[in-house]
Amino acid sequence: MTMWVFGYGSLLWNPGFPVARREVAVLPGYARSFCMSSIHHRGTEDNPGLVLALDEVAGAACKGLALAVEAGHEERTLEELRERELISSAYLERNLDVALRGGDVVTAVTYVIDPHHVQYCGGMPLEEQAQIIARAVGGRGPNTEYLYNTADHLAEIGLNDPDLEWLSTRVRAIAGRTPG
Repeated sequence: MTMWVFGYGSLLWNPGFPVARREVAVLPGYARSFCMSSIHHRGTEDNPGLVLALDEVAGAACKGLALAVEAGHEERTLEELRERELISSAYLERNLDVALRGGDVVTAVTYVIDPHHVQYCGGMPLEEQAQIIARAVGGRGPNTEYLYNTADHLAEIGLNDPDLEWLSTRVRAIAGRTPG
């Protein structure tokens, strides 16, 4: 049986496992947003960044990619995903149904935010998000890189995310400023 993983952020452009097939997919009941404070990968405890997470929202739907794990790599992929995604327990691992563009529904390993975790910061205004993302750097690099790569890959596969597009434009403007 094929193991599927739902990608909505960095998994779009850096899955970190062998992918046999990519399909545009929709996850109902969740919204993609910068609602998780990042103290490891894209920020530090002293200067947290922001990363995307899936926030449970009635009536929402997140468009992303269903990634089919190459046969024989399922166990190692799950181990590596857990090491990467569950670093601070802010994400919860769920097996959720996603609808593929062609109409099939598959169950995919999906990482959603725990709204009770200390790193949860849902509902933050976009301007405040932009100010944080423009300045934060963590163990995996600048927060800007994470935003730009995700926004670019969503556009590349034809998935419109107005908030990420706005943030990308705004953060480029902030980051382009020189102190004066």
